[in-house]
Amino acid sequence: MKLTFLVLILTACAAFAEDPTPAAATRADDALSSILVPGDDWQIAVDGLGFADGLSCDAQGNLYFADLKGDNAGVYRLAPDGTKTKLASGGKSGTRVGTDGRLYACGGKVLVAFDLKSGAQETPVANNIGTNDLAVSKQGFVYITDTGKKQVTRINAKTGEVTAADTGITAPNGIGLSPDHSTLYVSDYGGTNVWAFKLQPDGSLTDKKPLMTMKAPENKPTVAAGDGLTVDSAGRVYVTTALGVQVFDPRGQNLGIIKTPGGKGPLVSTGFAGKDLDHLYIACGDKLYKCKTQVKGANPAPR
Repeated sequence: MKLTFLVLILTACAAFAEDPTPAAATRADDALSSILVPGDDWQIAVDGLGFADGLSCDAQGNLYFADLKGDNAGVYRLAPDGTKTKLASGGKSGTRVGTDGRLYACGGKVLVAFDLKSGAQETPVANNIGTNDLAVSKQGFVYITDTGKKQVTRINAKTGEVTAADTGITAPNGIGLSPDHSTLYVSDYGGTNVWAFKLQPDGSLTDKKPLMTMKAPENKPTVAAGDGLTVDSAGRVYVTTALGVQVFDPRGQNLGIIKTPGGKGPLVSTGFAGKDLDHLYIACGDKLYKCKTQVKGANPAPR
């Protein structure tokens, strides 16, 4: 069954649930049909992994990801031509490229950075921290979700200074930035909200609000399992959840759900990559999938 057909069914149902008019269904259908390529389906990009997670990219379209389990656990780069390169051993649950050209990775209570221009040499940034996923601002701050502490941690990438930037989200998990790095988004794995914060010049977070509402399974209506997230160049936010990849516009409106291949999970991370940043990738168990889109991912390191 084609991806587009699945999406149209799901978005129509979602729209009618909120507004039972034909116009509501049409708006939802149009929203995702302008993002996906009609008739296209998911394709396997990488197979045979232990457990895939931590998707991110650079401006050249290279995809970075983590394999968390097995003898080949580590951080990898997948070039637009499909060439896979192992950058480091050891599982990391999150990766992001900073404006300084370094690849930041977190996992196992540490934050490290790889100098991609010098053979991916690894440098410690911070230790003894709770880690899940991360985002790196153009001001040079790394924001990490510490799910166990219900905390978003801010780390100065230059000094390694660690500060609690926010507390109180039930289970902060996925994290990402708007295209201009003015807004930080955090998904709640234990609830239904994607929270939004305004970034201040000193790296602090203000104006916290539950901007987006994720749809949840019928058997767990209060837990959407919001995990990894990514943002496209128009500011739309893509969040992996128990139901698939939920897409929101910058105002917080749910535009619909992109189903996972075969409707199976676990779906834990998503990101844009490819030569023109126009392929959407998802981490799904032992595989990475990709599909062509009509949109482009946000520049991962705006200056």
